[in-house]
Amino acid sequence: MNAENKPPVVSRREWLAAVDTLRVREKAHTREGDAITAARRRLPMTEVEPSTPLAGGNGEVPLIDVFEGRTQLFVSYHMWHDGRPGADQCEGCTFFTGQVYELSHLHQRDVTFAVFCQGPFEESDRYRRFMGWDMPWYSVPAESHEWLLAGRGFGMKACYLRDGDRVFETYWTTGRGVEPMAPSYGILDMTVYGRQETWEDSPPGWPQPYETRGQQFRKDGRPTAQWARITAGHDDDLHGAQPRTGGSGCCS
Repeated sequence: MNAENKPPVVSRREWLAAVDTLRVREKAHTREGDAITAARRRLPMTEVEPSTPLAGGNGEVPLIDVFEGRTQLFVSYHMWHDGRPGADQCEGCTFFTGQVYELSHLHQRDVTFAVFCQGPFEESDRYRRFMGWDMPWYSVPAESHEWLLAGRGFGMKACYLRDGDRVFETYWTTGRGVEPMAPSYGILDMTVYGRQETWEDSPPGWPQPYETRGQQFRKDGRPTAQWARITAGHDDDLHGAQPRTGGSGCCS
């Protein structure tokens, strides 16, 4: 590392003054974020058929049952590539879905979290088990696309409200709007080199090895999070597949 790819060194007093200057902008950013979420809470909503079928571990499940008795539902729509090995599954959805672990904090606020995956339930559920994810998991059959997707695509996130036996969609987002699901990005944003992605406005010489067409979520041909499972020997759900890129079957 040379002087061209690290910050200048100053006294602690100068450093604290620089941080304090930035803090003013950070607080303004936080307040604007609060204002946006307040506006989000005032959006209208649109009704969704509560009996819309989904496929789960115990067979067909109507949308209203996915709420698990709670009044709110947050759904992560996970992309799936039918018949392709685990190494070729969506690295972005793997990145975001895999960062949701402790659901009790959502349940305390009367919110259920669930993943609605594209494609056959059996294939994607095998991927879920391989990744070690415990969240509720369903697949969306083709006949439910009209009600749930309404012309949109997998990869989005959507919020729903249950009022008795009626269901309403209250909000949805996609693209960078899904970043709140990834605390890793928030942590990286506070480090000196940031996300190290090519689009970022960083000083000359800062490391930026990651393009943003999926490469930022992959390592050696696989979604990054898979390697930790394979290294630890947690690949029993690969049904005999070897820990390598390529091969046949869901997660080979």
